[in-house]
Amino acid sequence: MQGLDAIRRWHAEAGSGPPEFGRSPGRTRRGPAVHSPPMGRVTDYALARRAVLRDLRKGTLTRLDVCDAHPELVRAARSIGHGLDARCPVCGEPDLRVVTYVYGDKLKAANGRVISTEAELARLGAAHDEFACYDVEVCTACRWNHLRRQTLHGRLHAG
Repeated sequence: MQGLDAIRRWHAEAGSGPPEFGRSPGRTRRGPAVHSPPMGRVTDYALARRAVLRDLRKGTLTRLDVCDAHPELVRAARSIGHGLDARCPVCGEPDLRVVTYVYGDKLKAANGRVISTEAELARLGAAHDEFACYDVEVCTACRWNHLRRQTLHGRLHAG
């Protein structure tokens, strides 16, 4: 319900009422045109990460709940992932790595693939209009994993 309240507040600040659901498609709205705010290019999941770690410390979540990386994800982290200058927030080992995946409707064979270099990401960006890149933090020691951020790439987001 909080999301719906935020939408209503945004519409109120923009000078229009809440969206009218069930309105016939041929009917036009009176008043100023309302455009949704542009979608950000980067979504950072640091707050969600902190909440998971807080719940782990409080005992709401167990280590088995948060250290559940799929074996393929751990293998990708060991083989292709980039090391971080940080220790694992769960076990404290220095084995924290980032694995980058790309997903997009038009990527075809590259859809769901692990990206190993910036050059590879740049080539995909030049060849496709839009796709999402997901950076996943993985500890190869205890199997902690969490989505760090999502970024939009491609010709539509160049610059």
